Amino acid sequence: MATGNDLGGLIGFVTGDEIWHERLADVLDEHFLPALEAFDLDFEDLGDLLGDDWPMVLWGGGLEDLLGRTFGSGAENAADAYLKGSGTKESAQTRAYIKGLRDAPVSLYEVSEIDPGRSMVLRDALSDAEPVTVQEHSATQMLQKWDRIAARVVAQGGHNVISGALLPFEPETVAFFEEGLRSVLKLNPDDELRLTQDQLHRSAPLFTNAWLFAHLPNLLDPEPPQISNSDGDDLLFHEMRFPLASNVTQSQVSQRLSQSAERVVSGRNDWTWLAVDTPSGNKHSTGLVLDKSMSGASVLGSLNLKGKTLTLSVNSAARAERGEALVRDLLKDLVRSPLTSNQTVEQMMADDSPDDGVAEEEDIPPALARQIAHEHLEHHYRETLDQPIPALDGKTPRQAVRSAKGKKEVVDWLKTIENRSARQTGSHVADYNFSWLWDELGLSDYRN
Repeated sequence: MATGNDLGGLIGFVTGDEIWHERLADVLDEHFLPALEAFDLDFEDLGDLLGDDWPMVLWGGGLEDLLGRTFGSGAENAADAYLKGSGTKESAQTRAYIKGLRDAPVSLYEVSEIDPGRSMVLRDALSDAEPVTVQEHSATQMLQKWDRIAARVVAQGGHNVISGALLPFEPETVAFFEEGLRSVLKLNPDDELRLTQDQLHRSAPLFTNAWLFAHLPNLLDPEPPQISNSDGDDLLFHEMRFPLASNVTQSQVSQRLSQSAERVVSGRNDWTWLAVDTPSGNKHSTGLVLDKSMSGASVLGSLNLKGKTLTLSVNSAARAERGEALVRDLLKDLVRSPLTSNQTVEQMMADDSPDDGVAEEEDIPPALARQIAHEHLEHHYRETLDQPIPALDGKTPRQAVRSAKGKKEVVDWLKTIENRSARQTGSHVADYNFSWLWDELGLSDYRN
């Protein structure tokens, strides 16, 4: 992925030599066998489940592991054996790269800075080593700040590169890996994970095991998804028609609606109802979330004023109740009691009318949409600073930073929300600058 080095000769040597081929097979068993046996799979099945590329990336991680091992009383090493034999014909660059693979252990790295298409800065999450800059083209165009990756950093000439066996580690994979590592090393849950070079070398199969055990269960037996909106409510589409009171004009209703901070004008006599308290995707859901978002905020519903009727469209009973109260509070005697109809997801699909009338973000000028998104996020996180957070043991961020343990938890929390925002590629949330939040909590040094 990151290098231009051709390892075809080395692979041919290892797979063509009976002894080294057998040793490679033993190493690969350590990487794959626990998951294959647990899920009753063959290696060939992985291509169907993961796609054609990932099994070869994982196989490459096993090969790289082999290159870092020695065998027998003579400490025989595959990289050395190849370089002393047919590998003498390799270029100086490739020889240096093979030696680098031999010496570099795999580790878990955190991406802290990215220059897309050129380089990135990696911090070793399992040691106290100084952050290292690596030259890389393709991965730097896909990764986001604070992503975690399993990789080998190889010194080559005057710079560093990463090996081809790069594995992205999502938060659940990291948690699975760290739990397994603590078990193997017999560490307490609160012990900081700091490994020696030898421990990292010996832990190489655990990276593959964790990655496979984190990915395979849902691919093999995905549970039927629970369909909900971003609030976690079961979907039930409501349409509430509020007749205007006698002698009430559209302009009177429009003026009242436009005074609310919870609405965004999206067209003539159309309003989009946005959540002002929760960013899109902020609430955890284990099922399928069918909802819309605008500029990073969840869309709660839409309002349309036509003739003598104001129509509120929402997708859950809870939002219908909340929306009715909101309309009555804003408009008071300008409208009468609503007539309500509802449809289930199945009925909506049967009618072939999935659009619930919510205005799309394209109706708003991009500059205004970006401003709305960023103002919304700042408002939300300024309030969040003084609200209890489950990830911080129920403390507010301001309270948590007062202790060393809490400070570390707040740093992890900040990295998570910043990384999730950056991953919303194409939205205005992706380019939001979180630096003020780090400054506010006195943690700026932990971000750089």
